[in-house]
Amino acid sequence: MANHPPTIDIQNLTYTFADNTIGLQDINISLPAGSRTLLIGANGAGKTTLLRLASGKKLTTRGRIRIGGVDPFAHGLEGVTYLGLEWVLNPIVRNDIYVHELLASVGGDAYPERRDQLVRILDIDVDWRMHLASDGERRRVQLAMGLLRPWSILLLDEVTVDLDVLARFRFLEFLKEETETRGCTIVYATHIMDGIAGWPTNLVRMAGGKVKVVGTVASFLEEAGRKGTSAGRGSGGITGMQNSALLDLALGWLVEDLEERGPRDRKKSGQVTYNNVEKEPY
Repeated sequence: MANHPPTIDIQNLTYTFADNTIGLQDINISLPAGSRTLLIGANGAGKTTLLRLASGKKLTTRGRIRIGGVDPFAHGLEGVTYLGLEWVLNPIVRNDIYVHELLASVGGDAYPERRDQLVRILDIDVDWRMHLASDGERRRVQLAMGLLRPWSILLLDEVTVDLDVLARFRFLEFLKEETETRGCTIVYATHIMDGIAGWPTNLVRMAGGKVKVVGTVASFLEEAGRKGTSAGRGSGGITGMQNSALLDLALGWLVEDLEERGPRDRKKSGQVTYNNVEKEPY
């Protein structure tokens, strides 16, 4: 990967869970180096499964994945960082331990400038004792730990939910600077769209285990403007509030996906549909 730009290329990817439920179906995504991509979709759309496959934490033989030119299943992904739910639930950050000790344990002394930058951006007190920290403070420390070592590709699965508005803004600005100065690539799955309008360069829309659309933010907003939708105007949109154009676009997509899917308990001839696969109800 050291000799290859930090691109993400996924072709014809399908993943089936142990109970034969199809989690992902025929996924095709190509993201350039230096891009910042928002992964948008309702709960259960397949975002987490996709990120775990891309990071090599799940295995499938159906499809082709290249992360920085490397097959994550055949080789180690040097320079790739994945921060997901299992990472933020790590029990070590609830122990009676000082923040500076935690940061040192993950390489803080090897990268002092980067450590100090993250401490400053995330407004961390290195003398906090973790068992006394709030959820938001604990999350800040976890982010600093996860991003302390330099990376080329970053895969984030909604890890900013506990941050306050200012901390989240400063964190996203740090990530944006990383892509612009070091040419890094980021894929960020999140449900929080407010205040993020100027951050992403690309969008991936997922629903029911499938990718519905992939493209640049500019192209989607331009199309919305031609159609005269609220997303193109950045106005009140479907909520009646003053939203950004990006938030209106995401809200519109989610509403369409919900209407297409229907209620979760919808039954057809005594069967229930999950992820587009009909299964006998429990």
